[in-house]
Amino acid sequence: MNLSALSLRDLEYVVAVAELRHFGRAAERCAVSQPSLSAQIRKLEEALGLSLFERTSRKVLLTPRGEAIVAQARVVLEEARRLLVLADGSDGALTGRLRLAAIHTLGPYLFPHILPALRNGWPDLTLILSEGRTETLLEELRDGRLDAVLLALPVESDGLVAEPLFFEPFLLAHPAGHRLCAMPTLSLNDLDPAELLLLEEGHCLRDQALAACGLSARGGGVHATGLETLRHMVAAGAGCTLMPLLAATGEDGRLATVGGLVDYRPFDSTSDASRPPGRIVGLVRRVSDPRDRGLRDLAALLRRTLPPGTESVLAQRDE
Repeated sequence: MNLSALSLRDLEYVVAVAELRHFGRAAERCAVSQPSLSAQIRKLEEALGLSLFERTSRKVLLTPRGEAIVAQARVVLEEARRLLVLADGSDGALTGRLRLAAIHTLGPYLFPHILPALRNGWPDLTLILSEGRTETLLEELRDGRLDAVLLALPVESDGLVAEPLFFEPFLLAHPAGHRLCAMPTLSLNDLDPAELLLLEEGHCLRDQALAACGLSARGGGVHATGLETLRHMVAAGAGCTLMPLLAATGEDGRLATVGGLVDYRPFDSTSDASRPPGRIVGLVRRVSDPRDRGLRDLAALLRRTLPPGTESVLAQRDE
């Protein structure tokens, strides 16, 4: 096979099918008919002399050799995007499309705060938003499937740059009328570990809550799949939980009390800690991204657009 038989468009088709595991949805993403997409992938497979996918009536799976081909296809497509960025003379500015993702416990609550500023700052930028878990988002960022991610720091930074944005405190969410309501101040030592409700394994907020409370990975007996379920478990009287500030308030700034069944209490700073329990939210991007200047501008804008109740965290590098 020579290079003339290989097109970037075909590689886009292959990567889309690999990510969506569905030919129809991949065709929709690529704005092409499914028969055309399938025919081009078949043609590419014949040219390569191998099968990229296992096709059944119910699912599409990558073959072992297909996994390697798709990984390299992502590299080729990312380098092609770099070429376009360098060629358009934008000097690293944000143009075209930006694939921005956030962890599940942050995205739904942060995006409403930052979207107006993003739309005003880059009106011609096409934003593609998504959510996921930290490990998955970092993998997609390194593979070039995402351009930047918003998550809790620190993270494994090999090949990545993390821009700290702000500190978000945790509040204690407890049933209305709980014994802790009568306490004049609140510290982590006041919590009963047996009452602590957590997210299921795989959520970084679970690990942060356990660490803040000084508990092992087995701490907390009841788990939830997401923050909204966790909030409703508190409303049902099942226990208490640490709730990120942004998740405790709606777009109007009011606390989400589930009909008055949930109360929130802030934690007091202790003598050995400058801040109450919480997390540092940051923007993470690839070192190799040619839009470095634009992504640094994005981080600077996000620092200026602090959600109410959060605290600025200055980056270690100059703006």
